[in-house]
Amino acid sequence: TKAYTTRVGSGPFPTELNDEIGRHMAVTGKEFGATTGRARRCGWLDSVALKRAVQLNSLTSLCVTKLDVLDGLETVKICTGYSLDGDLIVEDMDPNGGLADAIEGCRPQYTELPGWRDTHGITEYNSLPENAKNYLKQIEILAGIPIEVISTGP
Repeated sequence: TKAYTTRVGSGPFPTELNDEIGRHMAVTGKEFGATTGRARRCGWLDSVALKRAVQLNSLTSLCVTKLDVLDGLETVKICTGYSLDGDLIVEDMDPNGGLADAIEGCRPQYTELPGWRDTHGITEYNSLPENAKNYLKQIEILAGIPIEVISTGP
């Protein structure tokens, strides 16, 4: 999975960022369609959707790509649930249910973490900034499986 979430086309995308950070993700992550050149929709990592993907696909570990796209941001966020009219309604998804129908009209609930400095080209986990390691640890906790591969840079 990417260190953030992207979506092509229409449909619900609760963590979508229609702001400077979303544009930063699109440009820095080169999130443009190969055929159309159209910008992909970008937003914060959605751990509810990630956890559902882990369950549906019986994943035992993750590969987190494009960690460096989040470099230099003051704070980073991870969606940990959704609320509707102020009430928390989803922290976990039934793997047999429809995610798109369940999240239509919902607002994401976030865990906010401090950002980090440059990770571009780092090849050793122990060389990552501490805040980047904390972000990855949070992903592991929320997904319920370990991260075995991390990539930065092109």
